[in-house]
Amino acid sequence: MFEIFGSLERMMTEVVLYHHAQGLTDGVRAFADELRQAGHTVHTPDLYEGNTYATLEEGIEYARSTGFGVVLERGIEAAQSLPERVVYAGFSLGVMPAQKLTQTRPGAVGALFYYSCLPVEEFGSWPDGVPVQVHGMDQDPFFTEEGGDLDAARALTAAVPEAELFLYPGKEHLFADSSLPSYDEPSAKLLLQRTLDFLG
Repeated sequence: MFEIFGSLERMMTEVVLYHHAQGLTDGVRAFADELRQAGHTVHTPDLYEGNTYATLEEGIEYARSTGFGVVLERGIEAAQSLPERVVYAGFSLGVMPAQKLTQTRPGAVGALFYYSCLPVEEFGSWPDGVPVQVHGMDQDPFFTEEGGDLDAARALTAAVPEAELFLYPGKEHLFADSSLPSYDEPSAKLLLQRTLDFLG
C-alpha cells in the first residue's frame, strides 16, 4: 500500500504554465484543467493583469506597449513563491519566462515550450539533465520563420539529449487553445497526450 502511494506521489508534478499573447484565455485555463485532472498541480500566472484579446495582433500590441521586459518580469516574480522543483511551461509569449526560469532558477525538473523557443544562449546554458519538449506547427510562420524559433528548437534538441521537438502539420500558431478559431483538435489532443506522458 505504501509503495502504491509512493508511486502516485512521484507521478504528480507541479507545473507553472504561462499564457500566450492573447492572455489567460478560457482555452489556456481549460488546458491547465486537463493537467489537473491527471493529478498535477498547475499554476497559471496572469501576465496581462486580467486583460485578454480577441486577436493575436491586439495581444502583441498590449505586450509591446506594456514592455516585453515588464511582462517577462511579471512571469519571473510569479514563480518566486513556488517550490524550486517544478516544470516550467509556456505558450508562445509565455515561453520567455518559462525558458528563463528553466535555465536560471535552480531546481527545474522539466520544461514544455509550445509554439516558441528562444536560443539557449539568451539565458546562459541549458541545465544538465533537465528534459524539455518543444511543440509547433511545421508551417506556422511565427514558429518556422519569424525569430528563428524552429532553428532554436533544433539547436536545443541537437545539444541536449533529453530534448524533443514535435512538429504538427498545419500553419496555425495557437493551435492547442480550444477557445480560439486557430484550434486544431487532432493536433491539440496529440500535444496534450505528449505533455501528459512527459509529466508522468
